[in-house]
Amino acid sequence: MRTLRAIGAAGTAVLLAAGAASAAPSPPPAPKPQITDEAVDKAVARLDQNIADLMRRTSVPGVSVAVVHDDEVVYLKGFGVRRTDETAKVDPDTVFQVASVSKPISSTVVAGALTEPGEWGRHTALPGFSLKDPWVSGHVTTADLFSHRSGLPDHAGDLLEDLGYDQAYILDHLRLEPLTPFRASYAYTNFGLTAAAEAVARAKGVSWRKLSEDVLFKPAGMTSTSTEFSAFGRAPNHAANHVKNPDGTWSPRFVRNPDAQAPAGGVSSSARDMSRWLRLQLADGTLDGKRIVPADTLAATRLPQILSQPPTPPANHTGFYGLGWNVSYDNAGRLRLSHSGGFELGANTNVTMLPLEKLGIVVLTNGAPVGVADTVALNFFDFAQYGKATTDWLPLIAALYEQGLNVGRSPTDYAHPPAGAKPAQDSAAYTGTYDNPYYGKATVTADDEGALTLSLGPKPQRYPLTHYDGDTFSFETRGENAIGRTGVFFADGTFRVEYLDANHLGTFTQQ
Repeated sequence: MRTLRAIGAAGTAVLLAAGAASAAPSPPPAPKPQITDEAVDKAVARLDQNIADLMRRTSVPGVSVAVVHDDEVVYLKGFGVRRTDETAKVDPDTVFQVASVSKPISSTVVAGALTEPGEWGRHTALPGFSLKDPWVSGHVTTADLFSHRSGLPDHAGDLLEDLGYDQAYILDHLRLEPLTPFRASYAYTNFGLTAAAEAVARAKGVSWRKLSEDVLFKPAGMTSTSTEFSAFGRAPNHAANHVKNPDGTWSPRFVRNPDAQAPAGGVSSSARDMSRWLRLQLADGTLDGKRIVPADTLAATRLPQILSQPPTPPANHTGFYGLGWNVSYDNAGRLRLSHSGGFELGANTNVTMLPLEKLGIVVLTNGAPVGVADTVALNFFDFAQYGKATTDWLPLIAALYEQGLNVGRSPTDYAHPPAGAKPAQDSAAYTGTYDNPYYGKATVTADDEGALTLSLGPKPQRYPLTHYDGDTFSFETRGENAIGRTGVFFADGTFRVEYLDANHLGTFTQQ
């Protein structure tokens, strides 16, 4: 997913869940519930106005929200439209892509598939998956990969997904990614978590789809929830994804198929189904009197595994990552669990819970991240905890998402060649077939006019090249991780693609 590289698709939850609750790294002992039923009722009563105001300020097309308190669904409502070019309304049963909110759902599935908490520490054995360091490969566990502490780089494999490679290819090629210190560094990686989940399913002798259905979705009565993109597309009542136009309107221009990273970002669900999952979470694995997930394996998902947000001045808030959850503690020692999800191709979601208070909210939207989902959740907890808004969260969160969009953008303005730019060589100096051990084959072709086109990926995606200066060209990136124009630098039978080269894997050699 275009996963907002400055903050991760876990996104604002890492930075703001702690901030909203004045997180502290060491919780005080024996915290007690502090939020009254009356305070929850007042916070719920403000939701309609809050959501309407945020939709007015951002024009996000559709929103669906569920709130659970003391094992009851106390709020369940949809707003807006499923598509801007149609009139069908969003309701509590409208199915949305939940993006990275898939991660805590997937950790619930794994918790339900395990028999005791120690199994989270099992070695991850999956044919076709290994890491660059053989020792790390031999010791990496389900917990390491679900908490993003394996040493894989930030969002490793996401660009391969953008180019059209399937899950098997991506997991196989993670062995080429450089590693940071094992269990001592945090970097948000969709495909690391995906490898761990797939390994658990394989150990059970089933697919990830079937494991999810058998362990969680069917027992919990989550009848509209799936891990497969095809099921999302078939749902008659589903919300199309939207991106914002320059004039501030929204359009359903893209389709985001996250099947390759299904455990990390592929779940689709409705607010009604998500309310059942929230009830299960807040009841420590039971639902309607039935034990669905073992309490101890589920509790393990809520323990801090790695520091994800170091203390940041001036407030020095601290955030941790558990097993599929952002984990923080407030000044009263209360555990706070949260996760955000975002597709730059058109979805933004949030789940936030205070387990001690038996209180949680889930917010689903069908617009690219501009802060609505996170702001609804943060405002709700502000009013539940403090009786008022502590700040105007929307511009703060929108700025964080915008910051994430700018990470990886080239410092060079390729749309404006320098004065006195050198001419390119004859097109024959660049055309040919090239290879790269990580990104696979590429071709550079020329038309009758000498204009160059670069083709990348297993089903070649064609990118017209624009000359910039000498042997430097550029093209407009596409997909979830698009960053505008990026450079292509030819030299001595090779070329290097700027945005593919963050981990020094972006050089192609002519064959």
